[in-house]
Parts: sequence; C-alpha cells; structure tokens
Amino acid sequence: MAGNTAPFSSTRAPGAMVASADQLATQAGMSALARGGNAVDAAIATNAAIAVTGPHLCGLGGDLYALVHDGHGVHALNSTGKAGSGSDAAQLRAEGLTEMPFRHDVRIVTVPGCVDGWIALHERFGRLPIADLLAPAIQLAEEGFPASPLLVGAIAALDDRARETLHELVSQAKRPGAIVRRPGVGRALRAIAEHGRDGFYLGEFGNGLRTLGNGLYSDDDLRVPSVEWVAPLSQAAFHRVLHTIPPNSQGYLTLGAAALVDQLGPPSDPDDAQWAHLLIEAATVAGHDRPSVLHDRADGAALLERIVRDVAAVNTVSASRVPTPSLDGDTTYLCTVDDERMGVSLIQSNASGFGSWLVEPNTQINLHNRGLGFSLEEGHPAELAPGRRPPHTLSPALATNRDGSLAAVFGTMGGDGQPQILLQVATRLFHHGLSPAEAVNAGRWMLRGPVTGFDTWTGRGGPHVIVEGHASPDWLEGLEQRGHEVRVLAPYDSAFGHAHAIVVEPDGMLAGAADPRARIGSVAGL
Repeated sequence: MAGNTAPFSSTRAPGAMVASADQLATQAGMSALARGGNAVDAAIATNAAIAVTGPHLCGLGGDLYALVHDGHGVHALNSTGKAGSGSDAAQLRAEGLTEMPFRHDVRIVTVPGCVDGWIALHERFGRLPIADLLAPAIQLAEEGFPASPLLVGAIAALDDRARETLHELVSQAKRPGAIVRRPGVGRALRAIAEHGRDGFYLGEFGNGLRTLGNGLYSDDDLRVPSVEWVAPLSQAAFHRVLHTIPPNSQGYLTLGAAALVDQLGPPSDPDDAQWAHLLIEAATVAGHDRPSVLHDRADGAALLERIVRDVAAVNTVSASRVPTPSLDGDTTYLCTVDDERMGVSLIQSNASGFGSWLVEPNTQINLHNRGLGFSLEEGHPAELAPGRRPPHTLSPALATNRDGSLAAVFGTMGGDGQPQILLQVATRLFHHGLSPAEAVNAGRWMLRGPVTGFDTWTGRGGPHVIVEGHASPDWLEGLEQRGHEVRVLAPYDSAFGHAHAIVVEPDGMLAGAADPRARIGSVAGL
C-alpha cells in the first residue's frame, strides 16, 4: 500500500500520551501528566500553550468542543460562543449583504467560548490547580516562543489592514524561529489563574471586547457562561462505536459517512481508486444538504439516522457531482490519554486563519470569525440572531470498543473537510487495522469548493476533489475515470488538515501519531 507510507512510525508508551500540532504545547501537556495530572489536566495545559504559540490556529478568542471518556462513559462539552445581544441579521441585509462578512467585521465574532470550556472541564474532571496548568502557557507568552513556519506563512497572507491590526505578531514573527512575546495574553492567562472565568470575561479582555463591539455585546453576554454539557452523538461502525458532538457541530457527518462505508464494505486496499471513490461518495451523501439542515437546534440523532438509511443513494460506480459545502479552516486539534485510560478529544479554533483579523485592544488577543457559519437568509434555521450559536465545522471524534472501553481519540483541523479527513482516518484505523502513523500520514483526498474551503456544499457547480501528492498513484486516473474533477496538491500539504490520533491497543499499550502536515506537531508518551 504505497499511499500509506509513513515518514515516521507510531509513538508507543505504556502509561500516558499527548498529541498536538505544536511540540511546545505537547510538552506542556506532558508536564501536567508528569506532575500527577490526568488527561483533562493535560488537555487544558496543551490547549493553553498552543493558544499562545498558534494564534493562526486557535486562541483565547476562539471556541472549543471536547469529548471526555472518564473510564465509564463518554461526555461531550459544547463551549462554542453565542451571538451578541446586539446581533441583527436585518441590519446586515439592509447593508446589501447576502452572507455573513468573512473578516474585518466584529459582527462575525460570537462570544469566545474557549476559556469557559477550560473552566468547565477543570471543574468537572481536573485534578491539578488550574494555575499550575496555565503556568507553561504564561511562561511562553511572557518570555517568548519561536515562531513556527506556519505562523510566519499565515502572517504573509494577511492584507495591509490586518497587518496593522495584528501588529504585535507581525512585528515579531518575521522568520521561523524568531522570538515572539505576547504580554497581553500572559496577563489574560494570569487573570484566569487567579480569578477564574470572571477574570477573563469580566476583566481586561471582556471590557475591551465590549468596547470593540460598541453595543454588540451586553454585560450578560459576558457574565453568563455559554458552555454546556450535552449528550454525545454515537454510531456503530467498523466494529467500534464512534462518538462526536451533536449540532451545532457538523460531527454527525463523520458518523453518518462512516456508517455508509461500513455497510457497503470498502476494498481491502486503500490504494485502490474504488476505495477513495466510495468514501468520496459516502461523504457527499452525508454532507450535501448540510447548509440547509445544520443549526444549533437541529436534532443530530435524526440527521444521523437519515444518512445511515440512505445507503442506496451512494453512487458506487461514478461521481455524483452533487453540490456540497467547503471552507478551509485554521483550527487546532489535540488529544490526551492518561494511565487510567481517561481520554480527551479536544478541538479549539479561530475558524479561518487568524479568525476575523480583529483583536481585543487591551490584550491583543485575536478574535475568531465563527459567526461566518450563520445564514442571512430570512427565516433560515441558522439565521443570525442574538443568543444563537452558529453552525460549526469543528467535529472532534472518540471511539469506544463494544464493551464501552476507550478505543481511540482522534480529530483534525480542516474546515468543511474535517468529516472527510476523519472518515479516512477512521476507516484506516478501524476497518483496515493500520497503525496511527499509517492512518494519519497516508495521502488524503478532500472535497473542495471553488473559493474558500468553507464553500464545499454551497459553491456553484459543486466541489472538485483535491488529492495529496503522496497518495496512491492509482487514485488520480481511477477517480477521473469515474467522473471526478481531480486536482493534485503537494505531499503533506496543510490543506488536508492536521490530524492526530491516540489508540489503545488490545494489550493496553498506547500508540499515537501527530500529523507531519503541522510541521512542528508532536506526540509524546510516558
């Protein structure tokens, strides 16, 4: 299977493990584990560190979802922010807009949920003091960290207006390895360590956000946590039970497509073009109507059931060319497992790149643009309105064995493409029995819309298929013969996401892999 050739083998450890897109963040998580913390402690420490070092991916100005397996069951946390009380779809329509602004407009900034998510996770499952968990991130913010190649590249893509707004980062991250300090982020983290969530939402950050919003956010918008523990969405597939977050997450697409592939039975060799075609068509059946059905009140179980029953709609012979959504996303995914086999699958995001390309003026924390998921169509179920959560591309995943024990934690960044990436990783891990490194590093396909990567299902003419340069050579010819419009990108291209996975092997050993596409990602165990 040439397409599965991995540049690195899986990391194995008997005790605990952390995988993330930044080796400094992985070290922060490992430090928490070494001090007696559990998987939740490690996840918070890891996320806090990469919130400092990876502002092009995530941060305190973004949103968060998490799945936790506590040894007995799976718990799901929705910590995505709600639209401010001053949100007004009619006003945006009156300005001539037919869809949400993409950048440079505070109205796409819902109240960031990241910090509320940390607090909720820590209150329910944390073992170490939160000040200890945030200490590595505070040190990185105050003393500095080396700019990653992807951070430098993301800065190069900013327009002049954004470069002025994000001047703190632009002035420092001029080359890979350049030292970057973020003192405002350090102050915000210290405020959380000392005063909890109110130190953030009702302190320096919250005051600046209200000023920037100029009436968009009320005092209650910031005073009342939006975080919510919800029932996970679950589906049997590949001799496992897969779990994700229910709507407003698009995670149901991962589960639905996996169930379709499982029913149809993929070829035994993932290098076979029919393997890629079958998964593409399953993803298309699962996702083609997402823009019209995904919103924060949607019944995830009903959406999933409808997909699972629609197996006859999967075109196993040729490309269906059904218009479907796509949007690139810059997000970070991380996972942790401890020595008691508590597992955490956590995803945290700015949405696209540095998000809105706006910053909270006091701390210079850049703000996400998750509000881009709202509709401006009057009467649409996802129409922008005060207190609503937008449809989200974020979709972490967790797998259990049939007896309920933890099988794996896995996830990825990648905008609309997240369910498609996870479908490929899950099929390789659980149907084919590949190692985490083989599953994560293998060449991928993705459906891509014509412009942004968040327009997979809305772009005119439907999506085309992008294929990684190190994928099976048979895919290109075979997919084109089946009617797919195919474009080839470079090997290990970040457009195909940063996926990480930790698997509990049958003998109890942990095996994990961090995605080489992240350039500085790492997995470590003890």
